[in-house]
This record gives sequence, C-alpha cells and structure tokens, in this order.
Amino acid sequence: MRSLLHRSHWARTSLSSRLLYQQQHVFSTAPRQTARSTKRPWTPKVHHLSKVASLRLQSLDEAASQRPSGSHHRDTVRKVSDHLETVKTYLTFRKLALSCFEEQMKKLDSWDQKKPEYNAFGVTSQLDFDREVLLFRQSLSKACDLANQGRVERESNPLFWTLRNAFITLDLRGLYAELRYAFQSFLTRSMFPGNIQATHRKIADLRFPHEWFPATRALQRTIHLHVGPTNSGKTYNALKALENARSGIYAGPLRLLAHEVYSRFTAKGVSCALITGEEQRIPKDVDVYFKSCTVEMTPLNHAVDVAVIDEIQMIGDAERGWAWTQAVLGVQAKEVHLCGEERAVELIRSLCATIGDECVVHRYERLSGLETMDRSLGGRLDQLEKGDAVVSFSRVGIHDLKRRIEKYTGKRCAVVYGSLPPETRAHQAALFNDPNNDYDYLAASDAIGMGLNLEIKRVVFEATHKRDHSSFRQMTVSELKQIGGRAGRYRTANQAIESGTSNDESPTPEPRGPGLVTCLENEDLAIITNAFRSEAEPITTAGIQPPTAVIERLSTYFPPNTPFSFILNRLRDTAQISSRYHMCHFKDMVTIADLIQPFPMSIYDRCVFLNAPAAVRDPNGARVLQTFAKCVSRMEGGNLLDMPEVELELLDIQPGEWPGKASEYLQSLEALHKSVTLYLWLSYRFTGVFTSQNLAFHVKGLAEEKINEYLSNISLTDAGRKARSVAMRKGAEARKLKKDMLLGETPQQKDPIREGVGEWNEEGHEEPLYDDASQLKDISPLP
Repeated sequence: MRSLLHRSHWARTSLSSRLLYQQQHVFSTAPRQTARSTKRPWTPKVHHLSKVASLRLQSLDEAASQRPSGSHHRDTVRKVSDHLETVKTYLTFRKLALSCFEEQMKKLDSWDQKKPEYNAFGVTSQLDFDREVLLFRQSLSKACDLANQGRVERESNPLFWTLRNAFITLDLRGLYAELRYAFQSFLTRSMFPGNIQATHRKIADLRFPHEWFPATRALQRTIHLHVGPTNSGKTYNALKALENARSGIYAGPLRLLAHEVYSRFTAKGVSCALITGEEQRIPKDVDVYFKSCTVEMTPLNHAVDVAVIDEIQMIGDAERGWAWTQAVLGVQAKEVHLCGEERAVELIRSLCATIGDECVVHRYERLSGLETMDRSLGGRLDQLEKGDAVVSFSRVGIHDLKRRIEKYTGKRCAVVYGSLPPETRAHQAALFNDPNNDYDYLAASDAIGMGLNLEIKRVVFEATHKRDHSSFRQMTVSELKQIGGRAGRYRTANQAIESGTSNDESPTPEPRGPGLVTCLENEDLAIITNAFRSEAEPITTAGIQPPTAVIERLSTYFPPNTPFSFILNRLRDTAQISSRYHMCHFKDMVTIADLIQPFPMSIYDRCVFLNAPAAVRDPNGARVLQTFAKCVSRMEGGNLLDMPEVELELLDIQPGEWPGKASEYLQSLEALHKSVTLYLWLSYRFTGVFTSQNLAFHVKGLAEEKINEYLSNISLTDAGRKARSVAMRKGAEARKLKKDMLLGETPQQKDPIREGVGEWNEEGHEEPLYDDASQLKDISPLP
C-alpha cells in the first residue's frame, strides 16, 4: 500500500494500477483481533479513498521537486495551481480520515462492547460517547482545515502531522491505529492537570540511558572499537582477545553467528553456553563458562573479563538498535570489544566520553581485493563460475534458485541460510568450500553479509530490491557493501574451528585474485556499482527502548482498565530523548498489547510479551498469542498437547494428502513452526506455566524437517518470477521520494533506518520463509 504514496509515469498505467491494487490488498488486510468478542477479528478495510489520497499526497512533493524556473507570471500561475492542488489533496485526506474514523467507531455493535475500553477514559454512557465522537470529528476537521492554510508541521498541527505520518509510513493500518490512539488521547484532555502531566514527562525522561546501569558505571572499562570493511580481520582479532580471557561474552546479531562462536569454543574444549531467545544450552557441572548469545540476550548482571559485541553499526537500527545500546552501556566487562563499520566511530566515542570509559579505535584494511564487475550475468545462470554465491532473500527463493542453478549448469549447488539446522548448515558450507567435489555454487540468504565465512570468489545478487514491512525498497549502500564484501574471503569458519584444535595462528592465505561482485539482471548493475563507489552515512544516534521500570511507574498514573497500548503510545509521545539517541519503533508492540489486554496480568508480564516473537499478522498468530497469554494470566494450562490452537496434527499430513493449495500447506507448516517457537521463547520466561519444553523442541525439529523437505521439491514459474522482479523494482522506485517532503517539513535530522542486512523479523532474526504471499502463488511441487 505504501507504494501508492508515490506517483510516477508507471503508476498511471493500467498494469501498474493492477499491481498496486494487489499490493494494497495483500499488505493492508492483516487481522487485528482484541478477544473481547467471539466474533471474527475486525480488519481495516481497503478504503476506496486511500489510493486517491496517496496519489494526491505524493503529487505535492512531485510538484515541489520538479518545478522548473520561469517568468514571474508563470511562477504566479504555478503557485496558484499548486495551492489548489494542495487544497484538493487535503480535502481527500480529510474525507479518508473521517471515513476511517467512522468505520472504526462502528466496528463494535453496542455500547456494552465499547464500555470496557472507554470507561477507563471517563466515558460512562452512550450519550457521553456520542458527544465525544462528535467533538473529535470536529477537531479532526479543524486539523485538516489548518493544513489547507499551510500549517502542516508537527509543532503547529500535531494531529494532522501524526495521522499523515502514520498513513505514509504504514498505510491504512497505520492510519487506523493512530486514529484510535488520537481519539483516546482526546478523551484524556481534561483528566490530567498540569502537575500530573509534568510528572509524566519526568517519568518519561529517557535522556540519560547510561544511568540505567549503575553497577556498570562503577567500573572503569576500556572500549576497543575494531572498525574496517568486510574481510579485514576485525572480528577475528576481537575473538582472539575473548579466547585469551578467563571469562567472557560474545553477542551477535544472528542466532547462527552465536552458534558459530559457540562451536568455535567447544571445538577447543572451552566451556561455553549458547543463549538465544528460544534456546539455551548451559554447560553442566561447570560454574564458570563463556557465553555466546544473540545481542538481545546479553547478560548484564554478570561481571566478566572481556565482552565482544559484533556488528556495532546496528546500534543505529530503527528497530533493534536498543539491544546494542543496552549491551554497550550495560555489559559488566573490563574490556569491551566492538566490531563494525567506520561510520559508528564518532557516536561510540561520544558515548564513551559521556560514561567515562576509555575508547581505543583499531582500524583495519581489507585483506584481499574487491571489485565490482562491469557486466551482469544477463539473467543467465549458465554463466555462473565455480565459487559463485547467488544471494536471495527468502527460503522459498533460495530453494528455487538452487533448483534452477543445477538445471542450467549441470553442477551441484549448496544452500546456506540462517534457519537451517546448524549441523546441516555446516555440512552445506563444507561441501561448497571443498574444491574437490562438484558443489561449485552456493545459493544463500543475505545472512552471509553478517559474517558467515565462506570461500566465495564472486557474489551475485539475484536482486537489489527486497520487501520490508509495507512495501518494497532498494537495498542500502551499507547492505550491498556488506554482502558483496564477502567475496574473496580470507579465512573460513571451518578453518577457524580446525585451527582451534592446535596452537597455530591464522594460516597465511595463498595468493589469489580479488573478490568480485555482480548481479543476475542488467537492471541491477548500476545500483551495485554506485553503492560500491559510495560511502554510507555516519550513524548519529543510538536506539533505546523504555525500561520496564519506567512503563510500570507510568502505568500507576492511569486507571486500572486503561488499555496498555494507550500507555505505550503515551510514553512514546511524552518521552524526552537526547539528540544522541532515538526511540526504536514499537513495531508490533502496540498490536500485542491490544491482543493480550483482556487477560489480567501484571505490567511486568505484559512487558515480557512485548518483545515476544509473535506472528500477529498471520491468520492464526493472534489466536495463538492470546492462548498463551491466557495461560500466563491463569498461571496454568501450558501443556502443549492441550492447546488446539497449535495445530500439531499438521505433522501427520503429507504434502500429497493436503486438500488445499500447495502454498497453504507451506504457510500452515510455517505457522506451526512460529507457534512452537513462541512457546519455547515463553517457556524460558514463564517456566512454571509452559512445561512442555522438550516436546516443543521435538515438534520444532519435525516442522523444520517437513518445511525443508517441501522446499527442496518445489519450483516457481518463470513468468511469475519475472513479474515479481518487475513489481519489486517499481515498488522500490515509488519509495525514493523523501518522506520529509511528503510530511510538509524538513526535519533537523534524518530518521534512523534499518542497519542490518536482513529483515530479521523471524525468530532468531532469520530470513523469512517467503517475501510475501504473492510469491507463494507461483509455487508448484516438482513432478
């Protein structure tokens, strides 16, 4: 839907209009369920005005950015024309916002259904509710009138700015959510006197996150910042410091990287624990051991000698940056080794100066050459060469790529991606790295950009555009350079593990040519070439997330039945944040808060659920989450076999026995896998409730086997693949117009972006099964 916000010549064609409508339909109809009723969850409808409003909003930016110079008369005529266009645009948006608000108010049939939610805001009767709806409708109309007068900035017209920003960012789903919160805020306009509002602001003072870790502030730490391009040895040197310590922690962005370090240590006979959100392997009969974990799971209450925090540039990530900030500010280590890109140096230096830690910067140069090619493969997989790795962005795409490579080359192709079982992934990597077999090629996810060390001679991008939350986007300079930089590797993970069994240092590499980077299609070549000639922008802010203690304290100032989602949004709007930090996106937190609202539990328990890997947009995801929340509320009923919402019977169904479409079978297996993964995640936080952990691990393994087996026997149609590639490029092209111009103002600093090389919204921060539902329409089982 977000692609509708941008108008270009292709968006006016009939074919593109159909593609845009399909995107709007697919990405704007995720279920939103509250469990206050047994009815089917209310879902925002695709409004007929949304496309008109999107195109009109975008046209304002187009008019401003493409205005030619001319005579005074032509400029005057153009200004009048632009003003009339602006008026029409905001009138359309006004109609859309009012219509969406009316639809939202009608989603519940009677006052008895509205009463539980709105009583907390002081609305006690149908008459009071109708009066407040009327007043808010007038306020909404006034905000749009002010926009027609040119007052569209956040300071002068906050309601309009917020609604428009939500619509641009998250389409109708965002507009509906923001309208709901705006109406709730409107109801509280007289509930809190000035002194209480001042108290709210004081509680929500998040300007000094380093003060959240007093035990760490009592230490005098040394921060070693290892920066350089890919394949420069920075992580290798940091890990050597960790190995030479008596105790320590490794924290990485992906579960597969945590497992790599865990394997490296155990291969050397060193006691090491693996700690991720949904799996913990703790050494037995040992009191002191190293810990290898995903960064969100970094232990902050244990003193160690050395801590290594990988991919430090992700501290600026819009969604996960808070985890790196928390680890950097909170880990209790005498030495902290940070590994990442040069563009993080100034921010880390600034943070170290604030907290009084010494900062030592170690800069590295690439150990092997790297070049971009001046030609693509022209769409021909038979042009692949031994040692090539072709990068795709979903598991469906990777397995289809493997099948096509083997078909067109007559050689074997290994597959490597994050959600493969560790043993399988290591075996596939070994097959590709071995020069003495016929596994000449590799089909891999962009997880290789996060440090999977493979003997890759050339990286080939299948595409340079990918799916995010609401549309397609072109990959960033940092992503392309990080993934492409894996070509011409200096040393593989297997070599590191093997050398760990002796006292030898890193082997001297044999002379070899530079690593090469290219793409499959001609249309992507210029994007890759420009990316490698460019420098990514410096990271200026670190992500933070409100601590549970702050949320708990703020909640005490609201009536007991106040929706938890409202408290979260209130904190978002009230928070004071330093210029060196940014508030990470709440993402699905507000949706999760609404889904678990009907079930009584403490604020602390609700906060635990906020970061759970819940698939709230999946058809069965909301129902599963509510089932688990009900168990926590009652502190019982967590036996996996007693939960019909977790469809274990799928394990007994073979692909040929499935009565529906092939895509539905795959989606059902994936939904089961996500449900069990969520169960495991919760079992480590509510151990007395979710007691079937061993069974859950077994079910998870069976689901993974069935998914991987099924993926190895499917294919995508060539026509569907090409049409999808065209749609991705067009969708990304439509997003190039700057959001700040669409918002009608120029912000002082740019919003944070996603700093990783993947979407990583799956459990373990792995690649998704498929990019979106449209990709599954083209799959078919192999004969």
